[in-house]
Amino acid sequence: MKGLRGPPRDGDRIVQETQGSDKGRVALVTGAARGIGLATTELLLKEGWKVALLDIEGGNLEATMGRLGEPEATLAIVADVSDPAQVKAAVQQVEERFGRLDALVNNAGIAIFKPLLETTFEEWSKVLAVNLSGPFLCTQAAAPLMAAGGGGAIVNITSISGLRASTLRVAYGTSKAGLAQLTKQQAIELAQHGIRVNAVAPGPVDTAMAKAVHSPEIRAAYHDAVPLARYGLESELAQAIVFLCSSRASYVTGQVLAVDGGFEATGIGLPALRS
Repeated sequence: MKGLRGPPRDGDRIVQETQGSDKGRVALVTGAARGIGLATTELLLKEGWKVALLDIEGGNLEATMGRLGEPEATLAIVADVSDPAQVKAAVQQVEERFGRLDALVNNAGIAIFKPLLETTFEEWSKVLAVNLSGPFLCTQAAAPLMAAGGGGAIVNITSISGLRASTLRVAYGTSKAGLAQLTKQQAIELAQHGIRVNAVAPGPVDTAMAKAVHSPEIRAAYHDAVPLARYGLESELAQAIVFLCSSRASYVTGQVLAVDGGFEATGIGLPALRS
């Protein structure tokens, strides 16, 4: 990205330029067909953004596009974020359709919950390829287009599992811990191009997957461990993500924001001690 224009040096001028409306800006959201990615897409559209939805599951993406019903403001892209060629082609599609890119939400991810000694190398490699290499590749492909437009924002979706160890998450937790560090690396290196990079670390969220696999005992245990005593909502995660994408966060970069009801802050978090 040598020679690309960086941000203005005058702080007051930056605020004046960025604190306006975000209407008409363009975002690329990966893993956008459902869950947190879809909730983020819906909120971006509500706030006047145009959104490119990227997902590996074409059927789900097609159905989502139909439900959104905003063909002029959206673009569907079927791609695998762990494939460099597909990622490059995806960003080219965004440029061809919208002519710019102002925000990237690296949300696509997978999870394999197995004990350390039972996790195969293939499973380990796949999780890291999607959860860590994916955001690396997407950022690398998107940053030049963002910089050419004067800058923008990147939000990586990490996890509380990347901040504190937990059973059955050797691959998932490690990938998310790596993504938290990658966020800071990206923030430092891309600041000169006017690109802010932050991360959101969700705690327990009431996603379709959680509803399907979390037994009543697991849900009760999470309620006991989370100070706010409930799961988060996908819409609550979207609020934090969209804020970091927006001009309202113009001086925020290199941060990992836990949106977790206080889960990470509790330390050992014994309910008996809190009561």
